Amino acid sequence: MHDYIIAIIQGIVEGITEFLPVSSTGHLILSGELLGFTGEKADTFEIIIQLGAILAVAVIYWRRILGLLGLVEVDSENGNTNAKQKLNLIHVILACLPAMVLGLVLHSFIKTYLFSPYTVLAGLVMGGLFMLFGQYKRTAVQAENIDQLSYKQAITIGLFQCLSLWPGFSRSGATIAGGLLAGAGYKAATNFSFLIAIPMMVAASGYELLKSYHTLTAADAGFFITGFIVAFVVALLAVITFLKLLERLKLAPFAYYRFVLAAVFLIYLISK
Repeated sequence: MHDYIIAIIQGIVEGITEFLPVSSTGHLILSGELLGFTGEKADTFEIIIQLGAILAVAVIYWRRILGLLGLVEVDSENGNTNAKQKLNLIHVILACLPAMVLGLVLHSFIKTYLFSPYTVLAGLVMGGLFMLFGQYKRTAVQAENIDQLSYKQAITIGLFQCLSLWPGFSRSGATIAGGLLAGAGYKAATNFSFLIAIPMMVAASGYELLKSYHTLTAADAGFFITGFIVAFVVALLAVITFLKLLERLKLAPFAYYRFVLAAVFLIYLISK
């Protein structure tokens, strides 16, 4: 029963934080520390519940995904059906390639040196500062929706996404703030951030799962399935809610939350 409680708690943490600009990796590392849930099994469990969160976003954006693959026709959000003015696979590839390549090159270094509570706290603070910078130094909006994004904006967002390789920085925080700096509106930056999360997370999770599949056992099936389902349901609700709230809340409240979380957990680490 204790294991299932951990599965539910971690599934909720993953579902809420994966696509909010607060860093799911950071939260899972910190909550795992509090729950005493660390090691190979915990690492594999995190991969499984991330797949649950990915599925939630795929469900929300299913029509857009099929449109990118040429399986269905998707109307342009700006009313222009010219292919050059619609989001296509080139935008997605340009946005994903920099972080994928850099992540592959630095994978060993990141896993060895950056996955600790203290480095996560540093990532939370640095990511929060970058989000504030993106909100208050944003450039004039050139793309109100994702069908107005240029290839230059896509690759710029992709370069900013590289910042999220530091655990705690937040992939969505880096890409949304980076999108604002690249001239995307909140709607365009957020939707594009969530959309490119799918190939990014599938690639990262798949790579990690291949390396740690030996930790999967039939005895843990119920534990992993529980976390997967909880992460899927909570992520589905979190993304829908966040999309509705971001225009009003902006990024600042999430940045301040990160600072508070980092301060509270630093006190905990020092005092334990």
